[in-house]
Amino acid sequence: MTKRTPLSPAEMEIAKLVWRLGEASARDVCAALNPNRKIAFSTVQTYLTRLENKGYVSSRIEGRTKKFKSRARPKNVIRDAVHDFVDHLFDGDAMPLVRQLISDTQPSTEDIAEIRALLNELEQEQGNVDG
Repeated sequence: MTKRTPLSPAEMEIAKLVWRLGEASARDVCAALNPNRKIAFSTVQTYLTRLENKGYVSSRIEGRTKKFKSRARPKNVIRDAVHDFVDHLFDGDAMPLVRQLISDTQPSTEDIAEIRALLNELEQEQGNVDG
């Protein structure tokens, strides 16, 4: 698996729209933008070209329209973005981020149960590896 160049926040916004739309032209992406978000059509085209150059989307020509679709799984892109964030801000140590998120967001009872289940699953996996 090759490591892709990280996305800027604006590129991530456009990539998420392509994921949601499945396949989209620059006009489709413009139409799907939040109405309060003023991005020129030419800027959307530029972002789509960057995404293609970075390997996040591919394109095909349909008539006179260029259609884009994702080449990267959203889960993998998000994972890579989180790893980059943790590497740059926390020198690769995720625990300060976890502590910060838990203390700042005040998780609901359901969230705490989900976190506990994830931790239990992790402990089981480690037990299977260690044992």
